Amino acid sequence: MKTRRQFLSDIGCGLGASALLSTFDRFSRLEAVAAPGDYRALVCLFLAGGNDSNNTVVPYDEYASYQAVRGSTLNLPKDSLLKVSAASQKAAFGLHPALAELYPLYGQGKLAILANTGPLAAPLTRDEYAAGAPRPDNLFSHADQQALWQSAVSSSVDPLARTGWGGRTADALAPLNAVDFPMVVSTAGVPLFGTGGRARPLVPGTTLQGFGTDAASTARYAALRKLLDLESGATLVDEASAITGSAIDDLDDLVAALAKGPKPATVFPNSSLGRQLATVAQVVAVRETLKLNRQIFFVSLGSFDTHAGQLGTQQNLLSQMSQALAAFHAATVELNVESAVTTFTLSDFGRTFQPNSGGGTDHAWGSHQLVLGGAVKGGDFYGTYPRLALGGPDDAASEGRWIPTTSVDQYAATLARWFGVGPAALPSIFPNLGRFAASDLGFLR
Repeated sequence: MKTRRQFLSDIGCGLGASALLSTFDRFSRLEAVAAPGDYRALVCLFLAGGNDSNNTVVPYDEYASYQAVRGSTLNLPKDSLLKVSAASQKAAFGLHPALAELYPLYGQGKLAILANTGPLAAPLTRDEYAAGAPRPDNLFSHADQQALWQSAVSSSVDPLARTGWGGRTADALAPLNAVDFPMVVSTAGVPLFGTGGRARPLVPGTTLQGFGTDAASTARYAALRKLLDLESGATLVDEASAITGSAIDDLDDLVAALAKGPKPATVFPNSSLGRQLATVAQVVAVRETLKLNRQIFFVSLGSFDTHAGQLGTQQNLLSQMSQALAAFHAATVELNVESAVTTFTLSDFGRTFQPNSGGGTDHAWGSHQLVLGGAVKGGDFYGTYPRLALGGPDDAASEGRWIPTTSVDQYAATLARWFGVGPAALPSIFPNLGRFAASDLGFLR
């Protein structure tokens, strides 16, 4: 049998919109607040498991060197690639053929590629790596690397490692929202990314419907609220009850706003990611009703840990991503927030350039990420594309584990600056940022 504390923990971390009753008391107070001004939103798409970016972005001009290493097991035929130019790299590349829906957005200047980025303690060369220079903790580990990407803190013993850079950004910009409503919304559980010193993500799930208004549903809701209002005499339990009660109130407010607000007409694919991004679009659509100037969203797509059978698995996953992201971008256009919403990808790590014996790849390090939106200076690459040589100057060993040439700190700080974080506040959010030459990579207007 679960204890009361375990029960509260479960509902506090996993509350979905199906676990609430739509009430309007607190929401009516929100309506008294002045209308918001400048609106901006960040949407983080986490590709869980470690996407193989060596096949997401393929060298077109030097295809022969790519094919020689990838072999018949993993190479994508050159004539299947979606060719793009990258003026910054003075080269042409090919996007994975599954990215067909995103391909036109690159040509329209709405999609950019950030090359070879990843967690770093400080700038690092192959020789320095071999000599034992500082590097992030527990490289090539799923859990640790997911935490590094989401926290932008290279040491697990740093107190800030218990928070995410999205959450810390929400802490810093909380005054921009004149109402006490969570800035961070996640459709993929409670991520480290959205957890700050004060900020906690709201987790509505993807159904966005109330608990119900029938007698049984109303009784269950009332019983839950009564349980949460009981004082146990144990401080931690009472605080957990208060947090859970506040989360229910926030979900009530959201459902009430959705009931009154516009509904996007854009059709989303009926996939896991499609449903998540449809939820995000619905929440963005009621931003004015909620009186919010800043919002941060977290969505996720899993199964990228392709140690075997990679070609088919990645084809399906990237196709789902491409269709869902293209639909979401179309929704931002429909809602007239195309230049106010920036979507970006993160992933555990890249994967080895050299295939393994099972038709897949193994855990690596640096990877390429996508940035999408009307404020993006797209149609180009940012950062430095690695030299695809096993044991070469960008390889941490001999399997094609690229040492990042751009840090997560720089990537995240560029997004945070666009979102409204001033230069003076950046070091409190990204403690390692001062170790790198640039805090703004220039991919946002």
